[in-house]
Amino acid sequence: MSILASLRASASALTAQRTRMNAISNNVANMETTRTPEGGPYRRQQVVFTPRPGGSPFLQMVRANLGLGAPGAGASAGVQVAEVVEDQSQPRLVYQPDHPDANADGYVAYPNIDLVTEMVDMMSATRSYEANLTVLNSAKNMAIKALDILKA
Repeated sequence: MSILASLRASASALTAQRTRMNAISNNVANMETTRTPEGGPYRRQQVVFTPRPGGSPFLQMVRANLGLGAPGAGASAGVQVAEVVEDQSQPRLVYQPDHPDANADGYVAYPNIDLVTEMVDMMSATRSYEANLTVLNSAKNMAIKALDILKA
């Protein structure tokens, strides 16, 4: 993998993890949201990642001609966000007969969001972001060193 490919892969991971952190932030911010424009309580968001297809069409053709794999084969060129999906689990029902969103039995539907799960997801996204930032900085330093060698 070239230095530029490493930079692209790390950059795609940084973007994906930022999207994941935004979804987690929305989940925590809306833990008590009982009414949305769509009706009903807020639904937890989850980010789905998929690998990005590897390299440019030209590089794929070169790889195929050199016997390094068929076009489109080989390592991915990072990660991308496939979609942000809403959790379809049932809302948490809390007995609050005085609440404006209470049903006929006095229960209010709250989002089924667990703060501990969100915090664990946030720590995981943060660590992934930091790791990819380290890779990005290492690749940048290697490129700088290579340019310094060429100057000499």
